[in-house]
Formats: sequence, C-alpha cells, structure tokens
Amino acid sequence: MKLWQKNNTVISDKVQQFTVGRDREFDMLLAPYDVQGSLAHTAMLAKVGLLPNDEYELIKKELGKILEDIQQGDFLLRDDVEDIHSQIEIMLTEELGDAGKKIHSGRSRNDQVAVDIKLYLRAEILLIKDFVVSLFNTLQQLSEQHKEKLLPGYTHLQLAMPSSFGLWFGAYAESLVDDVSLLGTAYKMANKNPLGSGAGYGSSFPLDRTFTTQQLNFGSLHYNSVYAQMSRGKTERYVAVALSSIAATLSRFSMDVCQYMNQNFGFITFPDALTTGSSIMPHKKNPDVFELVRGKCNRIQATPNELTLLINNLPSGYHRDMQLTKEILFPAIEDMKACLQMTSLMLEHIIVKDNILNDDKYKYLFTVEQVNALTNSGVPFRDAYKQVANEVENGTFSFTGDLHHTHEGSIGNLCTDEIKRMMADNLTAFQ
Repeated sequence: MKLWQKNNTVISDKVQQFTVGRDREFDMLLAPYDVQGSLAHTAMLAKVGLLPNDEYELIKKELGKILEDIQQGDFLLRDDVEDIHSQIEIMLTEELGDAGKKIHSGRSRNDQVAVDIKLYLRAEILLIKDFVVSLFNTLQQLSEQHKEKLLPGYTHLQLAMPSSFGLWFGAYAESLVDDVSLLGTAYKMANKNPLGSGAGYGSSFPLDRTFTTQQLNFGSLHYNSVYAQMSRGKTERYVAVALSSIAATLSRFSMDVCQYMNQNFGFITFPDALTTGSSIMPHKKNPDVFELVRGKCNRIQATPNELTLLINNLPSGYHRDMQLTKEILFPAIEDMKACLQMTSLMLEHIIVKDNILNDDKYKYLFTVEQVNALTNSGVPFRDAYKQVANEVENGTFSFTGDLHHTHEGSIGNLCTDEIKRMMADNLTAFQ
C-alpha cells in the first residue's frame, strides 16, 4: 500500500509502472539528501512542540543508521515501495511505531522532493566546480609551460596569423572563468530552502522554516510557498544552462584537439595508452576520448532546451511533469563530471610539438607582421598592405623578423595572473 493510497484501492500495475518511470533509479542518488531533509524537519518539529523530544531522539538515531547504510552502500530501495521518501518513513514506522508516522507532519512529498533535489544539485555543483577549477589550473600551467611554442592561427579554417600554445591553452582557461560565473549563479539558485512549502501552499502548523534553512546550511529560503514549488524545473534549468556553458567550452576544445592530432596538422599527440587504434589500419591513433567528450558535451548543450520544453507551459503549483526533470538533468550531470575528469587526465599527458612554424607552408602566417613592420617604418598602412599582397601574389614574400606582441592578451603577454584573479573572484559565489 502506498502512503497516499486510500482504503484497499488496487492500483493498476501499468499505471504504477508508467507514473513511477525511472524515478526509483534516481531516488538512490537522492537518498542521503532525503535523510538530511528529514533530520532537519524532525528537529524543527521538536523545536516547535509538534514532536516530543524523546520521540525525536529515537527518530534522529534511526535516521542516522539509515544514512550510514546509504553512505556505506548497504541501502536498497524495496521493490514494493514507491519511492525513497516512502521507504524511509516506512522503515522508521517499522522500528519506532507511531513515532515514525509523525515525521510527515507539516510537509508534503512535493517539498521533500524539492529539498532533496536542491541539496543534491548544490553538492553536485560544488563537485563540478572543483573539477572545473582543476582543469583551469592545468590549462594555465600548460599555457605558461608552452608559451614560447608557436602555433598556426586560423580564421575560416585558413592560415591567418601566428598564435602560440600559450595563447591556445590560455583561451580555454579564460573560457572556464565565464563558465564558472554561470555555475555560481546556478549554485545561488540551488542554495535556497523550499522545505516547509508543503504542496505549495504552506501549512497551518507553526513551522519554523528559518530553522530548517539553518539546519541544512542553505544560504536563504524560498519565502513564498507557491514559488518554492515553482522553483522546481527552474532551478534545474539554471543548472543545465551552466553545464551547457562548460560543455560548449569542452566541445570546442575537443574539436581543436581532434584537428591538431590529425597527421596533416601534427601539432600535438598523446601516449598510445590514451588513444585507440583500428581493427584493419595498423597506423591509426584515434582521439576517441576527445571525440566522446565532444559528443557528450554537445548532448549536454541540449539539456536546457529539453527542460524548457518540459516546464514551459505549466501553471503555478506542482505537476507530475516535474518528475521528468531528473531523467533529463541527472545523467547530464554525470556526463559532465566524466568529461571534465577525462579532459584533465588527457591534458596531464599531452605532447606538444615544437618548431611547427619553421615549415615553409606556414610562411604566409607572417604577412601581417610584415605589413606592421613596414607601417612602423613610415609606410602608410594601406600602401604596406598592397605591397605585401603583391609579394604574396608574385611569390616573392618572405619574413625574417621577430614577433613583437606585447599588448594584453597577446602572444607575448598572456595575462595569466589576471585570468587567475578573475577565476578567484568568481569562486567567491560558492562561499
């Protein structure tokens, strides 16, 4: 019998299977947070006099045992129980009798799910933030390590101007700075307490929602009980937008890596242990990790749109549609963590080629350098441009000078420390 089931009504197995969907699978991710929410809620019930202190102490002890089992991997969701929220209440009732039946006073499964998801997302955002910072540090280290090594720069996939590995690695490091800014906004959204909003319309019980906010270390609470429920889906979408921004950075970087590993470029490579081969072509060394990072991150970038389409035309209040946010967002979070970890692992072993621009095929990268040199000598820029263009056309162009790039963010002035400070500023949003 379900907690919400009346009398002896028989629920169709097909209806149950359809309505539960994949929820039991994702409930295991929410299990520790459901216990944390119940600990905070029951502590509040005792504080306001709705739960005797002796019963609260018993409940607290049993919830602690359940949490320990979850953390040790010894907790299973029973086949005959609808969800994690129901199972914890049933387990407490089996152990404590009537005391277990009292923990649901002043709350609904709606705000149980809402607070579980907020706690889960908050923890996952912090973990993803740490993975992003680790990758950022690696990119910055590689930027400084290889800043003297030149690399062809491209526009329209045509040879353009000299770049450098320092500039290339540093560009993606700074991209992560902006991504972390969005992730910080998502964190602030997830760091608000919906517990106590009930089914969306509050409760006649004298709940102390400020107390549960403090107990769960939320930065604030969702004050309006209706909006607390409306934040379902919206919070997930904020998180998805932040993930999609990180994913866009990784996807673009992965495309660069796949291209630069191509033998026609040959700018970078990786140890054989980190690449794959072909079943029929003995010479192949494939960048499968980065191809999968690119593919997974392209899928992650679709997540905000999926969530938007799911919740876009819902009226206020709770609706079962919101259950589906979990199966859209939770797998994206797991993919995001895996992509960040694998990208960091690969970059720890990247092999960068030196003296790439010594090849004569890259000589036209220096046409702008020659135009600038002529301009510095007093030739009007447009005349200098035409002179160099004529040399290119008649095959007489050559450049033997040195590169002099000194402005902020150029080959000779990467501003690594300034970018690091920007990242540090953005990380304050998680405090």
